[in-house]
Amino acid sequence: MPVDPHIAAMLDLLAAAGTPPMSQQTPDEARAGFRALTVGMRDPAARTEVASVEEVEVPGGAGPRPARVYRPLADGPLPTIVMFHGGGFTIGDLDTHDGLARTLAAGCEAVVVSVDYRLAPEHPWPAGPEDAIAATRWAASALDDLGGDGRLAVAGDSAGGNLSAVVAQAMRDEGVPLAGQLLIYPVTDRRGSYPSHHENGTGYLLDLDTMVWFDQQYVGHLPDVDVTDPRLAPLHGDLAGLAPAVLVVAEFDPLRDDGLAYAAALAAADVPVDVRTYPGMIHGFADLGRHSPAAQAAVDETVELFREVLHG
Repeated sequence: MPVDPHIAAMLDLLAAAGTPPMSQQTPDEARAGFRALTVGMRDPAARTEVASVEEVEVPGGAGPRPARVYRPLADGPLPTIVMFHGGGFTIGDLDTHDGLARTLAAGCEAVVVSVDYRLAPEHPWPAGPEDAIAATRWAASALDDLGGDGRLAVAGDSAGGNLSAVVAQAMRDEGVPLAGQLLIYPVTDRRGSYPSHHENGTGYLLDLDTMVWFDQQYVGHLPDVDVTDPRLAPLHGDLAGLAPAVLVVAEFDPLRDDGLAYAAALAAADVPVDVRTYPGMIHGFADLGRHSPAAQAAVDETVELFREVLHG
């Protein structure tokens, strides 16, 4: 099917604005532009209601990191989800993904800990995974105070989906059981080549030039980096015994086949995985519900699928 008409109209408006592509911007310019597209276009009155939002600090790989704890309007005990935002490991923050954190807290009836991990190029790989693992390790030790029961899960979109997959493997190796992992159009094989890279490489918000730019920020200073290191490309890790997964991708996303390859690898390793490809959607649809009823329906279904994983 074609791109959802509401999203197509948004893409036309962005193209008409004449803003330089992200691949031609500095990291600070890209961060400001992303905040304008996310935080700046939100109606605060329409945000998903939760019981409370608390600013906290959690351990990171090189010191404390800012985080937010979202508590839903639900009676406990509740599961805890550690969430990592998307943005190519270079852009994005707690504010840009406030909407997703609220949606997960309310829809999954879970406490959400949204983690502000270090960003490249100031803090290139493996700073992000180190922060994500340290924060999740802390959450595992604080479940009684966070959600009140023993269920711990991870969730993230795009780069955050990569970090969630990395953390799921690391926690398994440390003997920390997870109740589930929600991977929204995740990056799982950063140097792989897939048909969707070329089919959807231009015109759908995330393009190949931007993907290359993100890669340069994240690992460009490391010419000898092992592209199969599971902390960089979780597709190449040991997937046996991982937590049940919900993995969703978008039809018109250059990362579509990357995510589907990870879903297939999870299934081959006998990991329960519920996979969805949403027709008409593009990368970033998790934050496009305010523009597109179809995007909102995809988000609602994704959250319900993960709620079923957590609550059985």
